[in-house]
Amino acid sequence: MKDIFFDLDDTIFDFKKAEAIAMKTTLEHYGIEPTQDVIHLYSVINQSQWELLEKKLLTKNEVKIRRFKLFLDALMHTAKPEEVAAFYENRLSIGHYFIEGAEEMLRALHGAYRLHLVSNGVYEVAMSRLNSSTIVPLFDHIFISGALGVDKPAKEFFDACFAQISDFDPAQAVIVGDSLTSDILGGKNAGITTIWFNPHQKSATSIIPDYEINNLGEIEELLHVL
Repeated sequence: MKDIFFDLDDTIFDFKKAEAIAMKTTLEHYGIEPTQDVIHLYSVINQSQWELLEKKLLTKNEVKIRRFKLFLDALMHTAKPEEVAAFYENRLSIGHYFIEGAEEMLRALHGAYRLHLVSNGVYEVAMSRLNSSTIVPLFDHIFISGALGVDKPAKEFFDACFAQISDFDPAQAVIVGDSLTSDILGGKNAGITTIWFNPHQKSATSIIPDYEINNLGEIEELLHVL
């Protein structure tokens, strides 16, 4: 293998932790008690909207506002979703939290492979979080869907990435990610090898990865045999 594409959220960065902290701060700011049930409600609504984005039924800007409109409607809260969304994104863009072993893995692979980051995240938020870390120089390219104008799992997203990589050969490329519907399906659409990062050992759906790992420490050994 020559080129490794890594998803960002819940593969390199612990997005669930960042989301929970940003959401707690946002809820408290708008006078909503941040109970587990309330935070879970937002997470379910948010996930459903990103899935609609992956199916090209919503745009990213629609997702950013619609998730809060549905959430606030469910709570019968009168805050404006646009204002809540802006406050939340500001809090979400502050700092970063690594998935266990992620930084060490990237440093171990750096130099032996060309590393690329591929994310469907909001560009400004993703780059702010990345720039607060020390891993940006480890990547040859950072591809954020907001800058490319197309999202994973669309083949066009990966085509745009591949076009910017010199001497790219899909037979020598692999994608590592936690999402079957975004990363693994995207890799299959693009014709590259797929590795599903599945730390919670979920059951696969109709989307079957080429390989599966449960912790990031398994990647280096797996790459040696691919």
